Amino acid sequence: MAFIDVRSLAEKEVLPGYKGRAIHTGTMTYMYWTVDAGAVIPEHSHLHEQVANVLKGQFELTVNGETQMLEPGKVAVIPPRVSHGGRAITPCELLDVFLPEREDYKF
Repeated sequence: MAFIDVRSLAEKEVLPGYKGRAIHTGTMTYMYWTVDAGAVIPEHSHLHEQVANVLKGQFELTVNGETQMLEPGKVAVIPPRVSHGGRAITPCELLDVFLPEREDYKF
């Protein structure tokens, strides 16, 4: 599977306002999100390293108590088991990359 049209992937609402499409490579997960303005992801942590990218829009992200506004071109690298959460200020398109794969995002 060398080439993938993300638009052809099954989409699932994982949290209210967060619809995702996942690519799993065997070692990592790419999660493409469409997020409604105002949608919140509660503070949480997981065993995965995460790189959070905003492709479109503005997303307020708090990592380990520090809050910053993410916009296209600014990313956050979240180590494993570090608390984080946030909310979409505007409608957003996000890309999160997780290592290792997210088994809970296999749908």
